[in-house]
Amino acid sequence: MLFSTTCHPQTDGQTEVVNRTLSMLLRAILKKNLKLWEESLPHVEFAYNRAVHSTTKFCPFEIVYGFKPTAPIDLLPLPMQERVNFDASKRAEFVKNLHDRARTNIEKMTRMYEKHANKGRRKVLFELGDLVWVHLRKDRFPEQRKNKLQARADGPFKVLCKINDNAYEIDLPSTYGVSTSFNVANLSPFFGLEESRMTPFQGGRMM
Repeated sequence: MLFSTTCHPQTDGQTEVVNRTLSMLLRAILKKNLKLWEESLPHVEFAYNRAVHSTTKFCPFEIVYGFKPTAPIDLLPLPMQERVNFDASKRAEFVKNLHDRARTNIEKMTRMYEKHANKGRRKVLFELGDLVWVHLRKDRFPEQRKNKLQARADGPFKVLCKINDNAYEIDLPSTYGVSTSFNVANLSPFFGLEESRMTPFQGGRMM
């Protein structure tokens, strides 16, 4: 299972992309006939499973069954008849090789996405007992962000548990009424009151 912290659904980006693509296909098919969305799902499903993905370089149907199905738009007979008529051992070997190629393509694209995503990031790790500032996001702390002049962070709070390198459990008071697990993007290290209140231009530091 791929766990994510509260208010941080970006963990499962693959599902987000699929949902966004399916929504776009439904909008293109339905147009103003919004009540027909349920009847259009089989057509959208077939179109999505038949489309070649930029990551795998194959369509989902081909990865599962070993060949790409024909559609009414195709005026040619079934291509690659020898693939359809494989015996069990040859077909299993063919599908296995296809999965290996798809896996290689996925790993290649993952490395590329990771490189671009981490270009401007810095890795921050906390230990048990460390003191941190908690960023009060408006969607998670609506009561604390009613006014633009209210504080945008609170703390310091102690780190109670490390879920993984990107998520920690914080000793947050129950008065907030939210989950105590936070992504590192919403945490900042606490160095003490004097240093934490220092502006970036003090002490010779420049942004």
